[in-house]
Amino acid sequence: MNKKNYQRNFEGRPNAICNTTKSSLETHEAFSRQTSLHNPSSLHAVDFILGLEMAEPHRIHPAAVDVESPLPSPSQAAKSGENDQQQPKSSRSRCCRCLCCTVLTLVVLIIAIGATVGILYLVFRPKIPKYSVDRLTLSNFTVDDDTTISATFNLTVTARNPNRRIGIYYGHGSHLSAWYNGTRLCTGAFPVFYQGHRNTTVVSLLLAGETQLGSGLLQELQQQQQQTGTVLLDFRGSVPVRVKLGRLKLPKVRFKVRCNIVVNSLSSSNSISLRSSHCKFKLKL
Repeated sequence: MNKKNYQRNFEGRPNAICNTTKSSLETHEAFSRQTSLHNPSSLHAVDFILGLEMAEPHRIHPAAVDVESPLPSPSQAAKSGENDQQQPKSSRSRCCRCLCCTVLTLVVLIIAIGATVGILYLVFRPKIPKYSVDRLTLSNFTVDDDTTISATFNLTVTARNPNRRIGIYYGHGSHLSAWYNGTRLCTGAFPVFYQGHRNTTVVSLLLAGETQLGSGLLQELQQQQQQTGTVLLDFRGSVPVRVKLGRLKLPKVRFKVRCNIVVNSLSSSNSISLRSSHCKFKLKL
């Protein structure tokens, strides 16, 4: 084999030389030994070709690229994306579960309370007590020179408990008052006692006090008595009570009572007749 033939063979298969570098080096070494025996000058050409072969692999496979490291497969890339999205999804799912548990607990609690109230209503059939003012007298009603009024009212009140299985305890701390045109005339208290099932109790109340009515309001009161022959009074009451259901005593609540009373006059020298009486009742927890 001469130098020209070897050069043609080398130029015709450069890719094979790049892929089989080790075998090419062995071939060139053998060729160099044979060629140096016949033509020593051809040894420089062989060295030149060998330098090209050694430089070629570095140009095809740069050192910065790791060709041996495998690329991630599509399934691995998908799994990594799923892991990134899994953490916020799991936190949202925990929040949703917590919210659902809270709502469910509230619903169950409301249903339980409603069922208990319904059962108690069906068993005891509660009814609102009734109150009425049957009689009103004035033992004292005087006006001083400075328009200060001293008033003492005696009321007879009837309290009715229409319930068959419910008792009522009237406790301490009650407050009663009598008003005229927004001005409080006197105050008193409701007695402490227990009212049983289907019981009617007549209570005598005493309200006394002093207040400065004012010259203008006093003239209005006198004109109303002369023109219409009636006086409108407002009685208000706040009484703490405890309801007894069978043997069970419920927590303390307050009865709010307000009565509009019409009398013929306000004078201790004249007999007072009760024209009308209308009471409203309200329960305050």
